[in-house]
Amino acid sequence: MPRLRLHLLLLLPITLTLFLLFPSSPAPRPPHPLPCGAAPSDATAGRWVPTPEPAPPPLYSPSCPFHRNAWNCLRNNHPPVPALSWAPTRCRGAVVPRIDAAAFLAATRGRRIGLVGNSLSENLVVALLCTLRSADDGARKWKRRGAWRGGYFPRDDVVVAYHRAVLLAKYTWQPVENSKELHKYGIKGTYRVDVDIPTDDWVNVTKFYDVLIFNTGHWWGLDKFPKETPLVFYRGGKPIEPPLGIYDGLRVVVESAASYIEREVPSKTLKLWRTQSPRHFYGGEWDHNGSCVFDRLLQEHELDSWFDPRFGGVNREARLVNSAIQETLIGTHIQLLNLTYMSEFRADAHPAIWLGKKDAVADWGQDCMHWCLPGLPDTWVDILAARILHYFKQPNG
Repeated sequence: MPRLRLHLLLLLPITLTLFLLFPSSPAPRPPHPLPCGAAPSDATAGRWVPTPEPAPPPLYSPSCPFHRNAWNCLRNNHPPVPALSWAPTRCRGAVVPRIDAAAFLAATRGRRIGLVGNSLSENLVVALLCTLRSADDGARKWKRRGAWRGGYFPRDDVVVAYHRAVLLAKYTWQPVENSKELHKYGIKGTYRVDVDIPTDDWVNVTKFYDVLIFNTGHWWGLDKFPKETPLVFYRGGKPIEPPLGIYDGLRVVVESAASYIEREVPSKTLKLWRTQSPRHFYGGEWDHNGSCVFDRLLQEHELDSWFDPRFGGVNREARLVNSAIQETLIGTHIQLLNLTYMSEFRADAHPAIWLGKKDAVADWGQDCMHWCLPGLPDTWVDILAARILHYFKQPNG
């Protein structure tokens, strides 16, 4: 026993020396719990519920300088829409909280948030810009670095901007030079799509933003590129053989864009891909008297008949596009911001005939694709804000 005590006394200084030389590393910070709205599933499982009375007024007015006239439904006398909140299933009765614009700006101080894609991304960015302006009267327009639309919030040095890139890949018009070919096939020309070349609108901003949100969708259809002016896909400067159909071309473009994003966007940047939101044309396409003058939400049992591609309806586009995108992004570090399901219910939330221009409906038909502001995109903003803030609270954020 005395011998054992002696051995322990001899080992004590050695153990103390090793502890001082190689101290144990502190335990890693536990991840912050997911607030309501921050989980990817919060937008894909839930229901719309009436906002508790008294419902708060919108965070911005028709006079917001970032507004776009055709979506300014209050100014354009769109009938009032009931105040609704999104209640994710995961949140057990709670609704996604409305963004605290001042707190969001403070938490993202010095950060840059960029959206890249088509006009549905512009719809979202206008809602975000007008919302954030409610907390910073000094906000001003910002269109640097090729941005189509944007804002700078000087109090917290925050930039939010949108870069228009409808196909994400470079595409150029090529007129038919052979009149015999024009006569024989009726082709006036083609749009060459270089699937492996991102368009100039966003190729040079991948390292500027701390958050990047991509989308593409409603341009991938025959209404934008009919058989007289089709898309022709190129890779490495040569036509892809055999030629790709439009949805196969979409897959290749998304795959190439995702590869470029993975390679060129810094790992610390939050990378999101926003899914296509649905259209609500009833009775025909946009150019065949399609209408969306609705005063009610769709019910759960109606959604498939409206949007499932198997039924061949005019509103099948979103699910077709999203299926291709979701499959292509598997295995990447790009997170889905899936806003489709929650938006499918909202047949009541489009500008429809209230477009702010006398002959707009006669010229372009009803707008059953974009969304009223204030309106549904404000809930998108709430969800996006929850995702961004949760990301920045993580150890790697």
